[in-house]
Amino acid sequence: MTTTDFNAPDTLSRRGTWVAIAAMFGLNGALFGLWASRIPALKATHELSHAGLGALLLLLAGGAICAFPLAGRLADHYGAARVTKVFALVKISALLALAIAPDVPTLAGALFVFGAIHGGMDVTMNAWGAEVERWAKRPQMSSYHAMWSLGAGLAAGTGFAAISLGASPFVHFALIGLPLAVLLCWLGNIPWASPVNRDAKAPIFSIPKGQLVLVGLLAFGASMGEGAIADWSAVYLVDVGGAPENWAVMGYAIFSITMVVMRLLGDWITRLTSPEIAARASGLAAASGAAVTVLFPTPPMMLAGFVLMGVGYALIFPLAFSRAANDPVESPGKALAGTATFGYGGMLLGPPLIGFVANATSLRVSFGVLAVLALMIAVLSGALKRD
Repeated sequence: MTTTDFNAPDTLSRRGTWVAIAAMFGLNGALFGLWASRIPALKATHELSHAGLGALLLLLAGGAICAFPLAGRLADHYGAARVTKVFALVKISALLALAIAPDVPTLAGALFVFGAIHGGMDVTMNAWGAEVERWAKRPQMSSYHAMWSLGAGLAAGTGFAAISLGASPFVHFALIGLPLAVLLCWLGNIPWASPVNRDAKAPIFSIPKGQLVLVGLLAFGASMGEGAIADWSAVYLVDVGGAPENWAVMGYAIFSITMVVMRLLGDWITRLTSPEIAARASGLAAASGAAVTVLFPTPPMMLAGFVLMGVGYALIFPLAFSRAANDPVESPGKALAGTATFGYGGMLLGPPLIGFVANATSLRVSFGVLAVLALMIAVLSGALKRD
């Protein structure tokens, strides 16, 4: 069997399919947000240094990187929709395993598995979303990513209540994650048959070439910052800003909600200006936000900085992928694969890099690195211009 076309029943509507894909993005983000909200607790439980936490986060990144090609081949063989649903069901179990890990080696293994499932689902749900977008004949990808940010932000926000009530990470993950997984998997369970290509041999990810290298670097700079905020904002607020743990989790929640608002406005902003102008303003906003967190290390100013960083990072990924898909030289599939390699690589490498830089210098210096990368976005924004 080689390739089949979409098999969407006549009963499916654009709204119904959008809800299904949005549910998968939202679940992926929510389970990640639950994990991010309790990183300080797990760091304290296992008495981890900044470098130790950075090493564990590198294992999480390693799991995702290993899963990228496997997830792509599974999607080719069984269909992106089917594989996405399986990953969604398994990911909640992997999250619970993080909470009950009795020691650091077990936690390391659980993080590798969690990272693999997270990365695998990221690949397949984006592939499924692209199928639905083509079938619907209207742009939808930005709104899907907005739902990822919404899920991550709301889930991270539950950490405030969980920590205030003294709930352990396991109780927190179970009470929030389990019913959420059931609900969103139910919403995502539509009769969609993805195209299948069991003879595919080409590599799933490739390195971009030419102008797309600059587009990939844009995605890399933004995703480095987004990944770093996800895993280090709470620790930064506690260790540098002196915020109480239950208040610190609001950093990532506020950042994610800002990302949601900006991504929902993204298409309108781009039409009003241009991709390159939007990216230049975004890079400057993100750099300003990172600088605020470094120069004014008090909780209120840090939260204001996270808002600016959310404003700055939100549009870069959609803009970069849109430019790659319309590249005049490379095919859409190859161009998107190369850009994704840079983009997701930055999101995965950002958190451990922050840990290593912080251990060698300080957390404030490591957040200064994010400001430099954000300025790179502004400088390279002209790469988004279409000839």
